[in-house]
Amino acid sequence: MRVMKWSMIALAVAASTSQLATASSQDESKGFVEDSQLGVKLRNLYFSRDFRNNEGPKSRSAEWGQGFIGTFESGFTQGTVGVGFDAIGLLGLKLDGGKGTSGTGLFPTGSDGASQDSFSEGHGAVKARISNTTLKYGGQFTSLPVFATDDSRLLPEVAEGFMLTSKEINGLELNAGHFTRLNAQAQSYKDSIGGRNSVTGRKNPGLTEANVFGGTYSITDGLSTSLYYSRVEDHFRKFYGNVNWALPISDNQGLVFDFNIYDTKSIGENRTGAAVAKADGSNKLDNIAASLSGAYNIGAHTFTLAYQKVTGDGDYAYGIDGGGTVFLANSIARSDFNAEDEKSWQARYDLNFAEFGIPGLTFMTRYARGTGATTATTDNGKEWERDIDVKYVMQQGPAKDLSFRVRQATYRSSDGVYYGSSSIDELRLIVEYPLSIL
Repeated sequence: MRVMKWSMIALAVAASTSQLATASSQDESKGFVEDSQLGVKLRNLYFSRDFRNNEGPKSRSAEWGQGFIGTFESGFTQGTVGVGFDAIGLLGLKLDGGKGTSGTGLFPTGSDGASQDSFSEGHGAVKARISNTTLKYGGQFTSLPVFATDDSRLLPEVAEGFMLTSKEINGLELNAGHFTRLNAQAQSYKDSIGGRNSVTGRKNPGLTEANVFGGTYSITDGLSTSLYYSRVEDHFRKFYGNVNWALPISDNQGLVFDFNIYDTKSIGENRTGAAVAKADGSNKLDNIAASLSGAYNIGAHTFTLAYQKVTGDGDYAYGIDGGGTVFLANSIARSDFNAEDEKSWQARYDLNFAEFGIPGLTFMTRYARGTGATTATTDNGKEWERDIDVKYVMQQGPAKDLSFRVRQATYRSSDGVYYGSSSIDELRLIVEYPLSIL
């Protein structure tokens, strides 16, 4: 399988050698200051999680916070080699939430179970560019299918390391990265993705070293493929492949097919596998997780069906390589349907109200169901989830791009083997406003 994947990359490169990019981004540089951008995203988030019939010490978590996500991106100096500097500043403020309802993942939580009133962090990165190839070192957000920082809470994760991005050939993007730290969404100390031991207070083993490389090639306007490899020391190595095909039918109709596959295997100390050991003591990760989805769009309506399956030993594992590193169709609001041996399907409906004279208003609902999961307590686990999402974005005026979003998720599992509860109801109220200062 490895030979086939990397042969496909070679074929993609060879097929596109006649499509060398004619315009150099560095040649068009206006300067360090002239091309600079400074912005702040304001995010107000209320998060409620009701565990319903949970018999544990806490039946509900609920917190409300205000986040500030500041980003500065300089331009590149002029010349053959351009240099620049980027910065990220994050601040989270708790507006409501006590010790009895903490644990939403919005704020750092102390040994007493109470959330901090505020937390913050800052990152800087230097960068250099030649032609259409950029090398960046320092704190940054990533979105590779084998190393993706998560942004599903008040503040996002931030990775630290090197990232090389090359777009020298039209339609082909190549990436290579080396990362040594990953800061969690609800922590401010360096390399916090591993967390701390709740008893000793010591930091658990986190990210030691992650190396990633691969690329995406647009074969035609509607057909693209991606191939990536990653190796996270003492955790696992991964191969990832994707094929996305958009097929227009008419002016207002079209089909989109999306296939994703991960091949994951434990390496070194197998720290991730050890954390999810099964009842029989086995902890090996050696599995394949794949999903296939098909979407039909007609005017304002989009109908989607998806199927996903995990085969082999262990769950599809991620997190130490970024909380967003799960490019699978059935990774949705609450569950990823990624347990060992699990098979799942999803039905989804999207509605865009722009067709009815209300641009900026969208609606989404979906239902997903998984069966046959092998966990520490069962070999036939079942789970299902139903989501509703409504979002409105202001289209004009002084509040242009201000968005209001309501996300509701209802989750149930057969015997509480997922997330420590068999019944979870979630509600997220999100208000975002991106401010462009430069």
